[in-house]
Amino acid sequence: MTKKVLMVLTNHTEITNDHKTGLWLEEFAVPYIKFIEQGYDIKVTSIEGGEVPLDPNSIEERPEWKAAETALKDTEKLTKADADQFDAVFLPGGHGTMFDFPDHEVLQYVLQQFAEKDKVIGSVCHGPAGLVNVTYEDGTPIVKGKKITAFTDEEEKEMQLDIHMPFMLETKLREQGANFDRGDKWTDFSVRDHNIVTGQNPQSSESTAIRVIRAIEASAV
Repeated sequence: MTKKVLMVLTNHTEITNDHKTGLWLEEFAVPYIKFIEQGYDIKVTSIEGGEVPLDPNSIEERPEWKAAETALKDTEKLTKADADQFDAVFLPGGHGTMFDFPDHEVLQYVLQQFAEKDKVIGSVCHGPAGLVNVTYEDGTPIVKGKKITAFTDEEEKEMQLDIHMPFMLETKLREQGANFDRGDKWTDFSVRDHNIVTGQNPQSSESTAIRVIRAIEASAV
């Protein structure tokens, strides 16, 4: 049977009045293409539905990304029903996720259900902001004791955006009990701990997607 992947994107548009943000395009486009090439069915959703804003700094003219960009024009709104019927969920990043992922009730529910059913959860860069408050039904953080990576505090400070963030992602994941691992700043680094797959930064988009595919295929055996 064809595998199904749920992708969940941010709708948040700004960090400050003069600093726009949103989805980081590469972190969606590259995994989207990899999943399509694998023959997966993909449902593209966002927190509020509709057109997904792009971080202006992430926009590149890449012909191979056109299909992915088209999928961002009119996304479906994430619902609790999306907790079912998918083999994996994937959370691309962009600074927007730091604002609308961590406390969103529906996203938290969907991720909890994926974790409880031991389904594949993938995320890259700031996408793991969606994981920081998710717990199993018994209250245990889903990242506790798991090898996890994400956009590092060092990278955030180098961008000089740390003062504008609601929290520091690496620090928060560590506080939740994650075994945080990382590569050098701005280099490809991704990790898989059973069915949780995470990538450090935009440069890690492809390797994260490949690890998600491996996890999906392994869970099908």
